[in-house]
Amino acid sequence: MDGAFDVAVVVPIRSFRLGKGRLAGALSDQERAALSRLLAGRVLENAAPLPIYVVTGDNEVRVFAAERGATVVDDPGSLNGAARDGMAAAAADGARQVIIVHADIARPTPFAWVGDADGVTIVPDRHGGGTNVMSLPVDTSFEFAYGEGSFARHVDEAARCGLSLRVVTDDALGWDVDEPDDLAGL
Repeated sequence: MDGAFDVAVVVPIRSFRLGKGRLAGALSDQERAALSRLLAGRVLENAAPLPIYVVTGDNEVRVFAAERGATVVDDPGSLNGAARDGMAAAAADGARQVIIVHADIARPTPFAWVGDADGVTIVPDRHGGGTNVMSLPVDTSFEFAYGEGSFARHVDEAARCGLSLRVVTDDALGWDVDEPDDLAGL
């Protein structure tokens, strides 16, 4: 990309085939892979019109992302590293703010608005424990802390960095698919 732009989207996608292991009791391997692909496609569609950076180490996901016009960034091997490296790639291309969104949102809606505020915006999962979507400036020392309980850690990290914080509860963006009960959101 050439020149500066305000907001870019970072979507870590490890693999379609190896993801969603907690759904093994409810879906076959093939069904879980198809679901992962479907959900990721929906997320990328709803990122429009923003530039998209997909962080992956999987060749199938690389092709999938490239076919949808996304820039592919090599996966460093962890979700926190993927967020960091995706943000760095977007910043190197001129982004001033990034929206990091998980690829397993059940029914995403357009979410460019998440990047409209200064500081950090967090859309937690519907249980209030995880971080489904987060926007932040690229010129910060923010340390990502994904995993169980990430919402509270990200709130604390925004305070540590002296960044303003906006928390938005959003039914569409808050419903991710991790457990069999989450399939009801599809």
